[in-house]
Amino acid sequence: MPYILALDQGTTSSRAILFDHEGAIKSVAQREFEQLFPQPGWVEHDPEEIWASQISVAVEALSRAEARPRDVAAIGITNQRETTIVWNRETGRPLSNAIVWQDRRTAGFCDQLKAEGHETLIQQRTGLMIDSYFSASKIAWILDNVPHARELAEGGQLAFGTVDSWLVWKLTSGRVHATDATNASRTMLFNIHTGGWDDDLLRLFRIPVALMPEVRSSSEVYAEVTTTLGLGSVAIAGIAGDQQASLLGQRCTTPGLTKNTYGTGCFMLQNTGTRAAPSRNRLVTTVAWKIGDTVEYALEGSVFIGGAVIQWLRDGLGLIRASADVEPLAASVADNGGVYFVPAFVGLGAPHWDQYARGSIFGLTRGSNAGHIARAALESIAYQVADLFDAVRRDAGTPLLELRVDGGASANDALMQFQSDILGIPVARPAVTETTALGAAYLAGIAVGFWRSLEQIVELPCQAVKFEPRIPRSKAEALRGRWNEALSRAKAWDDPKLG
Repeated sequence: MPYILALDQGTTSSRAILFDHEGAIKSVAQREFEQLFPQPGWVEHDPEEIWASQISVAVEALSRAEARPRDVAAIGITNQRETTIVWNRETGRPLSNAIVWQDRRTAGFCDQLKAEGHETLIQQRTGLMIDSYFSASKIAWILDNVPHARELAEGGQLAFGTVDSWLVWKLTSGRVHATDATNASRTMLFNIHTGGWDDDLLRLFRIPVALMPEVRSSSEVYAEVTTTLGLGSVAIAGIAGDQQASLLGQRCTTPGLTKNTYGTGCFMLQNTGTRAAPSRNRLVTTVAWKIGDTVEYALEGSVFIGGAVIQWLRDGLGLIRASADVEPLAASVADNGGVYFVPAFVGLGAPHWDQYARGSIFGLTRGSNAGHIARAALESIAYQVADLFDAVRRDAGTPLLELRVDGGASANDALMQFQSDILGIPVARPAVTETTALGAAYLAGIAVGFWRSLEQIVELPCQAVKFEPRIPRSKAEALRGRWNEALSRAKAWDDPKLG
């Protein structure tokens, strides 16, 4: 069987990619789905549309490669993390739309938890900061706000899952309710030291344990796909949240190796090996993957709005017709003209953790034009990544000599060059930038013997384009100084305490 099929369920689209033994792409299929914004700060998806888009591209990817299900050794799943779905175990129907990781409706509840002094307990047990980003407060909101949800949950009739669990449930026609350790570690309910759901945290959030999926390793055969779905009876054999999958896809398999993914958000992870290293710089500690009985960990910083700022230029402002148009528009001006864009549409993630920051554009003059705004938007991505990089570097205590990059916006050469300039180190982009899907493929392939081990994966052919810094450090520091000034003015903009 020459292929592994990776299902890459992201925030704005579902993709399926077929990989061969060399880790090369044989075929790709992708479909966007609707983003729902029912109230300011709320972000939702239709779980049934997620499922329909994902199964359709899976079948399409096989068709494009002229492959049959019997040509596929296994399926690996990677997914947008933290996004919360609750469904009825008997009917299989969701109780509500999925609450997306970007959603801020539970910010006030999270503030209350901090005021009550729960922050230390949650960080010690889960490695996470209290924030509405994570799943726990979203689950609690559904149970408290959807009619009869709490009653049904306490009666054992409901199931919670991040998107991976939802896909596994659908792929197996409800036979399997499971997740892996990486996704579990993003819920704010999982004890990353004991490897199980934490009873104290479940009580704190008033979430019945019967709601929760079984936590399994990231690389094992979970089940076979139901034969009526067009995928034969292929084994589901790998699961990891998208950023952990990307860390593996970038072959960051030894402590200290660091990657950043430029997707809807930006996510920087550094492998810390088998040690769950606590952060002193407002990063989170998360499970990198679990293979066999071995758990490896990572430090992570998350930017909520990365590539999504380009989507906003397209869909919100209408400055561009397609995302690819941003690069020539930004290149139409010599520099940003003093314009700085803080895209805090849903608050700020690491290392700032400001739920009430809001998107802001500073430095506009009569001479400012669309090119300056486009350039400032692109540069905002690099500045936010630089903030993460500084926090990771301080936690590591050693110089970071290279940043490995992937994700859709990493294809933008101008952005990658600016990123290298701002960081002052090389930025390495692999020839295959679909590292999230590739990591899921690796996990599934190891489980079924398609690849023997992580060591074999590291030895597979890999080429990378390197961007070297070109500007003096003094100029980079001056640019970041202005960014920091803009950032300070965008913070706490929507804080209810300020009226």
